[in-house]
Amino acid sequence: MLCAVSGGLDSMCLLDLLDRWCREREGAVIAAHFNHQLRGAESDRDEAFVRDWCREREIPFAAGSADVRALAAEEKLSLEEAARNARYAYLRREAERLGGVRIYTAHHADDNAETMLLNLVRGTGLAGLAGMPMSQNGIFRPLLQVRREELQAYAAAHGIPHVEDATNQDPGAAARNFLRLNVMPLLRELNPRAVEHMSAAADQLRIAERSLEEEARRRTAHVEVQEGRVTLSLRALGEAPDAVRPRMLLRLFDLLGVGRRDIGAVHLRAMMTMARNTAWSKEGRLDLPHGVTARYCRGWLLLETRPQPLSEVQPLPGQSFRWGDYTLTLLDLPSGEGLALRPPAAGEVLTVAPVIAGERLALPGSRGSRSVKRLCLDRGISLRQRDRLPAVYVGGRLAAVWRLGVDMEFLPGGVPCRFIQIRENKEGGHP
Repeated sequence: MLCAVSGGLDSMCLLDLLDRWCREREGAVIAAHFNHQLRGAESDRDEAFVRDWCREREIPFAAGSADVRALAAEEKLSLEEAARNARYAYLRREAERLGGVRIYTAHHADDNAETMLLNLVRGTGLAGLAGMPMSQNGIFRPLLQVRREELQAYAAAHGIPHVEDATNQDPGAAARNFLRLNVMPLLRELNPRAVEHMSAAADQLRIAERSLEEEARRRTAHVEVQEGRVTLSLRALGEAPDAVRPRMLLRLFDLLGVGRRDIGAVHLRAMMTMARNTAWSKEGRLDLPHGVTARYCRGWLLLETRPQPLSEVQPLPGQSFRWGDYTLTLLDLPSGEGLALRPPAAGEVLTVAPVIAGERLALPGSRGSRSVKRLCLDRGISLRQRDRLPAVYVGGRLAAVWRLGVDMEFLPGGVPCRFIQIRENKEGGHP
């Protein structure tokens, strides 16, 4: 097991506990210290302290470091967030290097009470109100039900030394410091068992969150999952209880493979509002984090990763080439399914490209030209499908769109003609 050790009282107590536990079972704990390089000589002192104590106790020691101030500036993050990201990234790398061992941190009940309050004032749901889970993504917090005062008593009883981070006593250094130094004492004055009661409430909140997640998982068990797309019936979403719907939407991000990070309440509210307000015959679209698009079409919600943009191609006679979901071949005589056009005039270049927004086609049998958007709607072609259809431009003008037809101006008068054979490489699912 890998124990994150800052040198403070909490982590030194955890390291001692894990070391005793491992020695009784012929196991081993590795101490991992991360130097954030934020406090100059004091940061180096902390690292040396942990290293020396581990040497005395014959505990394996590992250390990492990063210029967190530079990382924060580069990534436009607060120092607190940049430090946390860098620290956990190091711990995960070290755990992986050691063969995928578990990571243990010394967060305790008072830490979690502060986290609950921080999340509450910043805005959160049930999971955030519960604070930190006992275990999550390979991180284990065995002291989460233990009070800080209990750890102080343990350290005194076993003679466990520690170092103090002077910045922890500065209420302006971090929001957590402000809560710990100014707010938590007031809550304990109001009720000495405030932290204990908050821990009990966190347990109940976790149970409620777990039940809602399980229900969301059950209701999304049969959604259609394809590469780059998941599809959910809007009826199924509408029939779910209010508290389950946002979790069903979050589950779709899991199934899509992009995860839930950066998907906030504002995104979920926008998705549910569009689900309610999009008429069956219309199509709605919403751009979301991680390059994901939510589309609402004919009673379905489609969550899709946005495909790479397709480029313009100038085909040569007899050449076959892959373009998006299609294989195209430029021929001099019709063969198979495709588009037949008159030969380009002198100086005209034939290209294949995505259709440009606002383009129009004058198809045989129609009165004048109609927008490609309208033609696609009439044929049940969704916005995503339209953006991926091969469009043929001759001399910079739209001549034809696959599945729609050839503009009358570019129809062949006879033979010879230019024929673009088109073969779709995969089947589509829902619109």
